[in-house]
Amino acid sequence: MALYAIGDLHLSLGGDKPMDVFGGRWQGYVEKLKKGFADLTADDVTVLCGDLSWGMSLEAAREDFLFISRLPGRKIILKGNHDYWWSTAAKAYRFFAENGIDSIEILNNNCLFYGDTAICGTRGWFYEEERGGAHDRKIMLREVGRLETSLKCAGESEKLVFLHYPPKYMSYECPEILELLERYNVRGCYYGHIHGRGIASAFEGRLGGTELRLVSADAVDFRPVRIMA
Repeated sequence: MALYAIGDLHLSLGGDKPMDVFGGRWQGYVEKLKKGFADLTADDVTVLCGDLSWGMSLEAAREDFLFISRLPGRKIILKGNHDYWWSTAAKAYRFFAENGIDSIEILNNNCLFYGDTAICGTRGWFYEEERGGAHDRKIMLREVGRLETSLKCAGESEKLVFLHYPPKYMSYECPEILELLERYNVRGCYYGHIHGRGIASAFEGRLGGTELRLVSADAVDFRPVRIMA
């Protein structure tokens, strides 16, 4: 039994937006994902850090979720900025049940557990005061609140955080999220969203007491990153 993370699958099995059109690392990415998950077992857990499907609704994303459900092990999903199918957890779980999908759980205003370790997280947001307006700030503060709700749910357990947006990227930092990571003694923070040439500029390493790691699919060669046994 092991815990893994990967983000940004960007599936479009029932649609017309496959990432293969970008070539490079994305060429044949669905097969790469199958191979990347091949060594996982039914006892393993993988956190999927957002941007799972290009589907505009749950029904449009059906084939993508069936693909995800067939991957080995338990999958924990959180929202990305391109997950337009996202509505409510209740609707998603009802959709999963109607389609025989029983290996996917949702991380949203809650926390889940891998043994004694709490799996916490939310989408996150990019916000820069000199560029962002009141609407962006409202979204950012809402995401900060969701992350703190998730961390509080974990109680005294050891905590790992999973985000879609990075809390630090090049000269950008989200001090509100970084402060939560420090205050709640988060050991590791894993995020996606960054692709292509941006991967080289991603921050990876220790910041305060938290180890940050980029896990977007093209950054990790479409192979889930093992976090702990």
